[in-house]
Amino acid sequence: MERISHVIICMVLGVLGLAVASKVEAQDWAREMFAETSHDFGTVARGAKVEHRFAFENIYLEDAHIESAKASCGCTTPEVPTEIIKTWHKAYVVAHVDTVNFQGQKDVTITVKFDKPFVAEVQLSIHCYIRTDVVLEPGAVNLRASQGSSAEQRVSVRYAGRPDWQIDRVESANPSISGSVAEVSRGNGMVTYDLTVNLAAGAKPGYTRDELNLITNDPNPRAQRVPVPVEVLVLAPVTVHPSPLIMGAVEAGKLETPVMRPLVVRGAAPFQITAVESSDSHFRCDVPTGTSVIQRLPVNFLGADTPGKFSTRIRIHTTASAEPVEADVSINLTSPLGGNASQPKPLGGKPEDSTIDPVFGRPGTAAKPSSIRQEF
Repeated sequence: MERISHVIICMVLGVLGLAVASKVEAQDWAREMFAETSHDFGTVARGAKVEHRFAFENIYLEDAHIESAKASCGCTTPEVPTEIIKTWHKAYVVAHVDTVNFQGQKDVTITVKFDKPFVAEVQLSIHCYIRTDVVLEPGAVNLRASQGSSAEQRVSVRYAGRPDWQIDRVESANPSISGSVAEVSRGNGMVTYDLTVNLAAGAKPGYTRDELNLITNDPNPRAQRVPVPVEVLVLAPVTVHPSPLIMGAVEAGKLETPVMRPLVVRGAAPFQITAVESSDSHFRCDVPTGTSVIQRLPVNFLGADTPGKFSTRIRIHTTASAEPVEADVSINLTSPLGGNASQPKPLGGKPEDSTIDPVFGRPGTAAKPSSIRQEF
């Protein structure tokens, strides 16, 4: 009798173990979409703008959607996209850390719950140490300029502690961004510096997120660097959105009508599109006529018989710039599907990796024309 009971208990435990393993495995499809699931900010100043974007990409045929996201600490606010994430589309879970009302070591878990195509949870973790002896005001540098122009912004850096504390130098990994400091006051354990951040006139157009590092004489190695977040937006004479343009997934074979998706070309002043180039003849562009600040450029995919990914680089010539602007375009042709699947169906032929900013997108940038040229 005891032996039978032992066997039954072992069987029950085995079934429970398989159920747990199956549940864990069921979450894997959601984790596979994320490029990373953990980020360490290191040591940050009080008042600094501290946020991280966890990028994820829908690599499946089915639509994906996030139902909710919750953080284990009130110091962190997660922000998730509300829209449906289509195949090959990218989006972000953004973690905002409150460095004004919180201090010390923060280790936070963000639980992201998907409800499409199936229910699953992904846990993201962030780590940072919020110091109270250094305060930045404002908490981030925002530089905005037209292509060919420079920009400048000042930040106040205040320190409370050692009377001999000082900033030795300013480091930047981005050659277009530089900084310099000037001591304003010192006394009663307080030190104040003015930080001047400059953007060079030769900065490339587009949106970038970077940081400067203030190198101090603090004896604590972890506190020697004070990171200063820097956001830059350089406006080109003409930009194209979205780039990349992902036209979705359709079945291979003859199409009754071409698949059409538009590109939006925007200029700082009224302009005209003079020519369009493509590296793949399966794509056709209908060049609009007329002059306007915003032009809508239809991109048509004519169809193909072979399943797989088809892609092209569209180069758009305009009267606004001597160089063309570019947009990458792709579409995935699938074989006819049959039957029901209990897991998402992955797609092959992943497009080239390209991260899109959730606010500004990725503007098209000037580039040399390709050796393959096709006029429309």
